[in-house]
Amino acid sequence: MATYIALLRGINVGGDRKVPMAELRELLTGLGHGRVRTHLQSGNAVFTAPDEAPETLTGKLADAIEARFGFRVSCLVLTADRLRATAGRCPFPAEELDPAKLVVVFLDRPAAEHPLAAADPAAYAPDVFRLGEREIFAWFPNGMGRGRLGAAVSAPGKDYTVTARNWRTVRTLLELAGEV
Repeated sequence: MATYIALLRGINVGGDRKVPMAELRELLTGLGHGRVRTHLQSGNAVFTAPDEAPETLTGKLADAIEARFGFRVSCLVLTADRLRATAGRCPFPAEELDPAKLVVVFLDRPAAEHPLAAADPAAYAPDVFRLGEREIFAWFPNGMGRGRLGAAVSAPGKDYTVTARNWRTVRTLLELAGEV
């Protein structure tokens, strides 16, 4: 059995697209996954499953959510190893920064293909971003909602999946996955 982390995008925001975490846990268990745990109401789950490609698990989860709740949710399923490696690549001094203002934007493709790859980082000051492998790391000294970078990193892609989590959530998901 391998450990996976599911990140759902845009649920339980402003009363729309409701996916109660108890029902998400039931859904994941119904898909045959074990040790299902959720974190917060924003669509974070950790579970075990037979070793399978994360993309396959992502598709099965998105289909099951649509069947159960009547709407499609963009989601990413990551291996615990990928989440640990992502955290290890953080180019910022994470332990010295406010974990609510340090954000990892998870992508379903290489970061070099994201529109920010061609952007001038200075245009987003004082916010700062760095491209990772399949993620973008962003530091928002004044908060994510105050500058242009927040909208740029969190905008839904036309043909790609993107979902952001602050550093506190990343650390908690690693703990739930037994990776810390």
